[in-house]
Amino acid sequence: MTKSPSTLGIILFIATMIIFFVAYYFFSGISYFDTSLKINAFVLPIVYAGGAFWSVKTFWNKNRVVRFKDAFSRAFVPMFIGGILSIFSIYAFLNFVDPDAKKLLNYQYVQRQKTELDTEYQSARKIMKHQKDIDELDQKYKERLPSFSPEAIKGKDMLTASHFSGYFAAILIFYVVLSVFFGAFFRTRSVYQETENQE
Repeated sequence: MTKSPSTLGIILFIATMIIFFVAYYFFSGISYFDTSLKINAFVLPIVYAGGAFWSVKTFWNKNRVVRFKDAFSRAFVPMFIGGILSIFSIYAFLNFVDPDAKKLLNYQYVQRQKTELDTEYQSARKIMKHQKDIDELDQKYKERLPSFSPEAIKGKDMLTASHFSGYFAAILIFYVVLSVFFGAFFRTRSVYQETENQE
């Protein structure tokens, strides 16, 4: 059964929100930020790529001759609808429904940055042999530390509307690249099969 791109977009939106709430209810502890990061980096791209593939493949099965524009559109539209609805919903949830979850994510984000800074500092210090280099590294490390003080991070917010817009802009690049790939792949494959059939 061939579903419309908008219907598939709603399905992707629902799947995204299910994944979001599973992470929210079961992993909103000390590893909430890390879990969210891993989901955004590994799980959601696979879900959206699968949805885009299904959208193009069902259309290709039904029509056989598929232009690049058709394949691109069939891949891009579901991802765009699912992505933009998810971004708006997650933004609204974290900012208006449960601001404490937002505070937790912001806090863990800052702590992750601090941990990464400490790790880089310790690793670099171990391999340095000259005292001058060590002193310079120590100075730079001390200069960075105040940015992690309670006063400095009090108003730090990585989940504002402008930040979400930036995240979605980055996600759009993924959607476009994937749609271009599917557009080229299915168009080429369709033309190849048509040529074979004519022979």
